[in-house]
Amino acid sequence: MALAMDDPTDYSLCPKGKSKASLPEEPTESTPLLQFEGDSSQSSRTSDNPLDLESAVVRQRLYSTLTFIFFTSLFFCLLAFVVIVLIVYSFASRLSDISPQDLLENGLQFQGPSRIDVLNATDGGIWINVDARVGIDAGSILGVNSEGNEGSLKDAWNSIGRLGIRLMGTMSADVSEVYIYSIQQQPLLATVSVPPIELPVTANPPHDASWLTPVSIPFFVQPTNSSSDLAQFVDDVWRNGAVSVRALVSAVTVWGGQLDRKDWRSKLSLTMENVETQVTAKLPSVPGLPPSGDGTPLPPFSKFVSVQGFNIASSSEGVILEAQATAVNPLPPPLEATVPRLPFIISLPASKATYVPIASVWTEPFYLTRPNITISISGHVLPLDSDAAGPLSTFVSRFLSLKENPISIASPLFPSLSLNVEFPSPPTRPQILRNVTIRGMKIKPEGSIFVASGQVFARLVLPKGMNFAMDVKRVFPDLLVFDGDVPEPTNISTIHDPLPDPLPPRAFGHICPEEWLDANSTPDGSEEGGSAFLVTAAIVDVPIGVLPGREKEFGDFVSKVIFSSKGALAGLQGTADIGVHVIGLPFGGGNNSEFVLKGLPLQGTVRIGKKFGFDDQV
Repeated sequence: MALAMDDPTDYSLCPKGKSKASLPEEPTESTPLLQFEGDSSQSSRTSDNPLDLESAVVRQRLYSTLTFIFFTSLFFCLLAFVVIVLIVYSFASRLSDISPQDLLENGLQFQGPSRIDVLNATDGGIWINVDARVGIDAGSILGVNSEGNEGSLKDAWNSIGRLGIRLMGTMSADVSEVYIYSIQQQPLLATVSVPPIELPVTANPPHDASWLTPVSIPFFVQPTNSSSDLAQFVDDVWRNGAVSVRALVSAVTVWGGQLDRKDWRSKLSLTMENVETQVTAKLPSVPGLPPSGDGTPLPPFSKFVSVQGFNIASSSEGVILEAQATAVNPLPPPLEATVPRLPFIISLPASKATYVPIASVWTEPFYLTRPNITISISGHVLPLDSDAAGPLSTFVSRFLSLKENPISIASPLFPSLSLNVEFPSPPTRPQILRNVTIRGMKIKPEGSIFVASGQVFARLVLPKGMNFAMDVKRVFPDLLVFDGDVPEPTNISTIHDPLPDPLPPRAFGHICPEEWLDANSTPDGSEEGGSAFLVTAAIVDVPIGVLPGREKEFGDFVSKVIFSSKGALAGLQGTADIGVHVIGLPFGGGNNSEFVLKGLPLQGTVRIGKKFGFDDQV
């Protein structure tokens, strides 16, 4: 019993056949710092737990699968890269073999233009924006469009080419200056500059135009400095009924992709030099104009432009000009166009080779409507020198006589270009001098001739639209005298140089002073036209020349004056030159300068006899 109490170990708890459990050793200096029981226990759990073994197997399989997927994806990426490289270099090799003719004739598809806007006019050129529909059929250029009857291998390769075109998407081009020449005469007509542009590329486009892309492209056009070349070109175009020009480009560089993006597409580039093409377009029929072609000459300027109304008025700043004109719209439908404000200088011929600037005008912005265009014009008369008096007088006189006037139209934007045209006359001849009569007329002998004296009265009415203030300084009448009223119709444009041949019936005398007659004028209200004035001038001992072969008619008229209780009615018909000063229109360096209205027709009557208050002396 004592032995049992001294030994604390209970041997009865150990199962039979089992050795005594060993106790852990005491740590020594050589014992590792890591705890072995933890590792031993984990190892024991790993090796002893079936779930832990299955999890390790799953992880091992997952690692193998991911590794396989990675290398497979890498392989296909490399394969795709190689395919793309083949497509790119195949496309590049074919692109380098493209000729300018292939690009222009087979690749570039153009529809329009549908709209033209003149954006701005600067010294020497015009900015024009053109709206159109454009596309590049790259499949036709490279020969990869599907033709429907290809073999499987060729169709597969073409499919790769079409895929490359779709990957390309866009092509950019940088075009040097384009020189436009006339095919007939070969002169340079214009130089056109185009900024770098982007154009979409397409493979297998449909047969209609639905695949074309709307584009808006600005152009800078510099016309030639030769007015004669341009005029000859326009005349040739009308005579031939078609526009035929030759375009020459020194260099065109085309590359893939967008203008501002550098990637693999931009590596595909092509430079073409001395690209030349010809463009021919038939002229459309224009309402209101004769058909072109077959050698038909170009119609006069008045057929294209007509003045609907105008206003010329004096102001504190000078003489201002306003006008409304209509012009034929030459553009075929549905083409639309707008034009901004444009300045022009109007000049009149001073001689065969020189012109004198008369007016500065500008057109308000306008839209090309159909069938005619309405243009509003404003401006003012330029300061004139003494050399302008003659041309201005001739212009006004011809205008009032229903004669067309040669004028020159130029723009300060293109100082070397000018257009010589005929300014249209009014539809009917205006009656400027009205109610002409001679008050207090006396006829008396002076030597072997008869002379007349009296006070000429006339009403001067300017045509509608001429509303300027003026002062009539002098007149020069040139009249035929008739026995009785002037017979109708009688159209006399000149009297003394030479006399009418044959002489009008009942005409017997000719009144033409040797010098100008001083005149006075006062404003007179008018509702019939423009400004109106009452004009008076004194006739003092002006010879009355007896017309050749009309001595008997003259004698009969004198007899009526002497013996008839009613006196004698004399008809007056002829022309008059009038020297006027327009208020606000100084030229020649002074405010008293004047210009002359020549050949104004006049007609009136005067009754001569004592009962009518005239102191007649025969």
